[in-house]
Amino acid sequence: MSLNQNLTSKDINLVSQMAENLIPSEIIKLGNEINARKSKGEQIYNLTIGDFDPQLFPIPVELRDFIIQAYMDGHTNYPAANGVQELRNVLSKTLKEQLDLSYSSEEILISGGSRPLIYAVYQTILDPGDKVIYAVPSWNNNHYCHLNHAAKIELEVGPEQNFMPRAEDIKPFIEDAYLLALCSPQNPTGTVFSKEVLMDISIMVLEENKRRKGVKKPLYILYDQIYWQLTFGGLKHEDPVHLVPELRDYVIYIDGLSKVYAATGVRVGWSFGPIEVINKMRAILSHVGAWAPKAEQIATARFLENPKAVNDYLNWFKPQVELRLRQLFEGFDGLHKLGLPIEVIPPQAAIYLTIRFPLVGKTTKEGKSLNVQTEVTQYILDECHVAMVPFKAFGGTDQSEWYRISVGTLKLEDIPIIIGNIRKGLEQLH
Repeated sequence: MSLNQNLTSKDINLVSQMAENLIPSEIIKLGNEINARKSKGEQIYNLTIGDFDPQLFPIPVELRDFIIQAYMDGHTNYPAANGVQELRNVLSKTLKEQLDLSYSSEEILISGGSRPLIYAVYQTILDPGDKVIYAVPSWNNNHYCHLNHAAKIELEVGPEQNFMPRAEDIKPFIEDAYLLALCSPQNPTGTVFSKEVLMDISIMVLEENKRRKGVKKPLYILYDQIYWQLTFGGLKHEDPVHLVPELRDYVIYIDGLSKVYAATGVRVGWSFGPIEVINKMRAILSHVGAWAPKAEQIATARFLENPKAVNDYLNWFKPQVELRLRQLFEGFDGLHKLGLPIEVIPPQAAIYLTIRFPLVGKTTKEGKSLNVQTEVTQYILDECHVAMVPFKAFGGTDQSEWYRISVGTLKLEDIPIIIGNIRKGLEQLH
């Protein structure tokens, strides 16, 4: 038998078990299908990707100009492994001014967006088989568990509790876990923690770590707050250390430039937390080489030091996002009030709207029965020409009737068409 025959045998894996069993991004898969159909001339309103159309939402002009200037000034070499000092200094100051959180520049780590930082938290905290608690739906925690050989404890929570986990949901599993992954504002739901709910969780984690001290590894909180500035309707962002300062040694924050300044492609993210953890994360990422480009880091520092530029952009950007969310909500809620099978959650934060289509069991005008939720998703795409992401892509069950809508690429003039298409599609069902 030849070597090539050996390698292609069904009994031999060509790659690692981790790689062999890795589930590709369902959002990217759906996006590829939509792009293929659009390339054939089909009109599809794509509300799937958590990104921005630069024609609708350009990055701040000042940030763009600072990036260009930094390249012209020759900042094209390696940055420091933990990020350029200028940016870390600015972030230390900004955290104190905006969130009343005191972190030195040495407790801040810069990376090429937030994803490498989340990966580094998992790598730093967890040994193979260690348990991670997170609510579903949530963004990518299932994949990070797989990449890091962690054991996942998924808590499926629904709209009755704002799609956010409560202390009583977490408590039965807390004793054996080493990481609690929380996100607020939440992707995909666009909902936030209330002060009371997050306070209860924070106190519970603190008490658990008091019991563990000197006995076993702590329980850490990964707190993803990358959408924290995008809250609407008077809602206030809450975070664990601000509520319970004694938790400071056990919380690793994830934040960055990408969402609040429509700068997803600029790739500047930051993490801050206990210095022992941050230093280990830095060491891991230095081997991966996941730095943000030096020019972009310098430009980000200069932009954040310009309060007028920051405020001018936010005063334009946030109302534009909220306007899209509210117009969609009002349109879909209007369909609900007409008695059509649709439910929508009022917008709270981020760039997402959460919507429900309880259509399993309905029959199309052609007489085809919608027997499973995947058929509902396909019906909305085929008949209404609207693409949205099912919560199944965020760890929800196959039977989940909920979907994420993203408004980062949504034109205002398309909203009435989308509402009309959905209405027509729902009215045709019986």
